[in-house]
Amino acid sequence: MKFSSILLALILWAAAPLVAASPLANPFFAFDNGTGRDEHVPLEEQAELVKRTGYAGLGFTGTQHIPEMLAALESRGLKMFSIYVAARIDGDEPSYDPGLPEAIRQLKGHGTLIWLTVNGTTPDGDARATAVVREIADMAAASGLRVALYPHIGLYVGRIEDALRVMKNVDRPNVGVSFNLAHFLAAKDEPNLDVRFRDALPHLYMVSINGAEHEGGWDRLIQPLDRGEFDVYGLLKKLVALGYHGPIGLQCYKVSGDREENLNRSMAAWRKFSIRMAEEK
Repeated sequence: MKFSSILLALILWAAAPLVAASPLANPFFAFDNGTGRDEHVPLEEQAELVKRTGYAGLGFTGTQHIPEMLAALESRGLKMFSIYVAARIDGDEPSYDPGLPEAIRQLKGHGTLIWLTVNGTTPDGDARATAVVREIADMAAASGLRVALYPHIGLYVGRIEDALRVMKNVDRPNVGVSFNLAHFLAAKDEPNLDVRFRDALPHLYMVSINGAEHEGGWDRLIQPLDRGEFDVYGLLKKLVALGYHGPIGLQCYKVSGDREENLNRSMAAWRKFSIRMAEEK
């Protein structure tokens, strides 16, 4: 065989995995509001549901039962991608879940994100928000963890711009932001999607998606991934084009119907997105 033929064969062999691989390689996990959290389904059953429906892991809520949920997930090869917790900036002084320090210690070495909402009304809001997020960030850093501010419509950090402003004030290397499709649409900011992605990308730790209409209540803004008029595939293409490689979670808040059917439908939609993106590439 000629040297040029050997060289060509080696090039094709090396390139083959890249051609076959989907550009939508982000870990895709489910929120526990879609696995039975609110119905107090046992943790082992929730973990088994996540495994059975093909997700990479779970976004957990609160600071209780962290070791048990970690064990249930990790014994099945799954990851706890986040814990969803809250801080407040009103009252006598800023505050957060009293179980958070211990939860952060329990999460050391697991790569779980502290997904943080910030709420409350006070004249010195940014100063108080900066103080409480710094305190949480420093605890998280001691366990090798990161903190992402969660823009939640109606709260003090209600929009991605608020999250970026507070993050910059906090000025900690382990503090970033997240993008949450349902809350972004609730903020009626869809025309500025490209700008928000561009501004957030250098600090973007987590993204959540779901099927959605362009406006309406939560029953319209949060649906299984195969429903709704909003172009979720187009959103994912933008993220991939910008170079976002982080986790993407499925928001399931108050989605009606059978949990397993909903998770299966959303996973089927995700896989179709992945195939389509690979073919278009």
